[in-house]
Amino acid sequence: MADSAQSLEQFRHFREKMNAAILAADNLVIKRFFALDAQTYRGGALDVKTKELLGLVASMVLRCDDCITYHLIRCREEGATDDELFETFSVALVVGGSIVIPHLRRAVASLEELPAK
Repeated sequence: MADSAQSLEQFRHFREKMNAAILAADNLVIKRFFALDAQTYRGGALDVKTKELLGLVASMVLRCDDCITYHLIRCREEGATDDELFETFSVALVVGGSIVIPHLRRAVASLEELPAK
């Protein structure tokens, strides 16, 4: 399991490094998209945790492991419990079907390395 924890730290480091490199290119469209993404996940009528849980469902249905990992981290940071996450997983599974199962497995493996708040 230590390899998974190291993997999550490598994921965070790589994501931050590459986002900085992408934004350093100073492309207006990319910068606006990143800003829109950041704005979307701010609290509003829906709180931040709910939005991250929604992002997790969408990521699982779209089968993006990087996005799943990111949203899992953010969900934990926002205080999502195991019960909330497993209900979220169940929504993704019903919406996405059995093709989501391999991503569900990897999500649960990553979840084991993320401490509950």
